Amino acid sequence: MKTEKTRCHWTAGTDELYLRYHDEEWGVPVHEDRLLFEFLILEGAQAGLSWRTVLNKRQNYRAAFDNFDAEKIARYGEAKIAKLLNNEGIIRNKLKINSAIQNAQAFLKVREEFGTLDAYLWRFVGGKPIINRRKSMSEVPAKTEISDAMSKDLLKRGFKFVGSTICYANMQAVGMVNDHLVTCFRHKELS
Repeated sequence: MKTEKTRCHWTAGTDELYLRYHDEEWGVPVHEDRLLFEFLILEGAQAGLSWRTVLNKRQNYRAAFDNFDAEKIARYGEAKIAKLLNNEGIIRNKLKINSAIQNAQAFLKVREEFGTLDAYLWRFVGGKPIINRRKSMSEVPAKTEISDAMSKDLLKRGFKFVGSTICYANMQAVGMVNDHLVTCFRHKELS
């Protein structure tokens, strides 16, 4: 008899893609610049929507945005923007599409200054994940002092759709914080 794994409560009743995301990606420390940039763009695209919506469109985003190649995205012009606005596989919001381009340009400047987006982002947590020991979802904040500082600095550097709540969700996604509940099997695996 197969025993069901205990997961974070937010996964209850979800589809296989969402469960796989929780079990294999959410909270796993990411240090690869392309993937860090992807999450930054996708978290911004999520603003006002559910993560499930974005997750279901993730492969379409990868195709539409040149696999999140910041150098290519930074050069997108009006013709590419028009094509993206007509792409039903992504969230067709002009502000969010323009922010992805602006964020790619800001990313390239960050890379010039810090060497990598990884070095820049992970300095906010001292280079290692913050391991929280939360027992219920009500204990998980929408933002923290660290996400406030990250947001402020990203905005100063020209990034868009990087408010503190988006930054904290990004920190959770890329493993800068472990917010799996202590009852979840992934908490111990990632601690």
